[in-house]
Amino acid sequence: MLLRFCKELAKIVKVSHSLVCRGIELKLADFIATKWCIKKTRLTRRTIKRHGSPKGAVAIDLKPTILSTQLSSSLSISFVLARLGRITIQARRIFMHSDKPTYFGKLATSILATFIFLNANGFADTSWPQTAVGAGTAGFSETGIASLDAAMEKIVADQDVAGMIWMLAKDGEVATFETAGLASVNDQAPMTKDTLFRIYSMTKPVTGVALMMLHEQGLWDFDDPVSKFIPEFENLQVMTTYDSDGNMELVPVDRQPTMRELLNHSAGFGYGLSGSDPVNNAFRDSGVLASDDLDQLVNKVAAIPLLSQPGEQWYYSVAVDLQGYIVQQISGMQFGDFLQQKIFEPLGMGDTTFYVREEDQHRFAEVHNWDSERNRLVQRPHRTDRASYLDPNRIESGGGGLVSSTHNYARFLQMLVNEGELDGAKILSPESVRIMRTNSLRDELDIRGGPNRPGQPGIGFGVDFAVIYDPELANSPQGPGTYYWSGAAGTWFWIDPSQDMFWLGMIQAQGARRPGAANMRAVANDIIYDSF
Repeated sequence: MLLRFCKELAKIVKVSHSLVCRGIELKLADFIATKWCIKKTRLTRRTIKRHGSPKGAVAIDLKPTILSTQLSSSLSISFVLARLGRITIQARRIFMHSDKPTYFGKLATSILATFIFLNANGFADTSWPQTAVGAGTAGFSETGIASLDAAMEKIVADQDVAGMIWMLAKDGEVATFETAGLASVNDQAPMTKDTLFRIYSMTKPVTGVALMMLHEQGLWDFDDPVSKFIPEFENLQVMTTYDSDGNMELVPVDRQPTMRELLNHSAGFGYGLSGSDPVNNAFRDSGVLASDDLDQLVNKVAAIPLLSQPGEQWYYSVAVDLQGYIVQQISGMQFGDFLQQKIFEPLGMGDTTFYVREEDQHRFAEVHNWDSERNRLVQRPHRTDRASYLDPNRIESGGGGLVSSTHNYARFLQMLVNEGELDGAKILSPESVRIMRTNSLRDELDIRGGPNRPGQPGIGFGVDFAVIYDPELANSPQGPGTYYWSGAAGTWFWIDPSQDMFWLGMIQAQGARRPGAANMRAVANDIIYDSF
């Protein structure tokens, strides 16, 4: 029953898992011999320390109260360790000798006690999803899912992308969860189910969830002016015209942009990702997205005019980085800490961070593009104009900064499918999730629409999601209310609430594509909706 736990713990402290087992067995024997009952046992705070040993030291602070227990072999050991009050292990130098398992028993049993405590107090199994249950069980035809897998494998074989992971789940059952190709063409490293990805703008829905958690507490309202939380924006100006030299004509805002407009990209802000106008040039010239922290980012944005009056047009913008700053201001927590404590830990998303930990760097996929001269995919050089993903001090960008795994992001999506809850962890109320996936743009405005721009018919925007409110107008096979987004390196997802279904595709591709490359998103959609 405890074999997996022992093996995982052994990996962390780098000793034989048999030694871990023996240590735990000895301590459990002590419990039985002294008539300790693990059920209804209250363990008070205790500190186990071993000082003065030339082989190192182990210190653990533990504060569990055990009321009842049911051991779970699939509870993530990383989550257990994250919940310890303080754990310092200078391992490989202590408890290395099999003739002293009792010492290791103290360490192992202390961690085991926390393991029991977490499970007894409602911390759920975070292993889902691991493997597919089969097409039929998930509500699809076997031939349809086989065709889907074959199509995605062909996209990789044709070098449209170097590698891919894809997942389709319906009613909480995984129809397919497959990998193909390489995470790095230079190293010939295979794409694996635990590969880490730059998810870029798929960070945005996570930020939206964080902000909605604070909305549920009554800490902000959709009609609040953004300047209520960012006073630096009280005197915003708007660019009306500009000349060939980039000189702008500016006017004051007619009114302050609202939180609703900040959430649906109609507040008027620029971004600097595209556009040759002076506003987007100013974003690039001032290095808004290369800011050291959110405070610096806000100060830079405050000095740049809006592209349009609030509510006038939909323009993909820096708005979600500003949302992350607002989460920080309202909650009193660092933005990354808020996400970690309120979303990632409860959902078991231990791979999702703003930087790649040293021990995980071998899992981090590279970004690729097509090289027409060499007629093959090549690895893109790492950016030097922004902090590296390996830097723990890089900005906590709510608009595009997270790294995640397929497993982790799938858990986030299933929480949304379930309208705010997963495996006992309640993140949002159903009402909040429904607000997020409801189009909030004014009737005459669609996504990417504005003055003299018709936008994309049938597609609006909610809280950090695009929303297909009319599939026929949008020329989509998906159900009404399907919401989606994607990342700059090609990762993409959608959720169809009419089918309790989500799709997740994970790739790392930017820049040039192979001539004639398939539209993988359309290919996947068509096969999926023909496979019921």
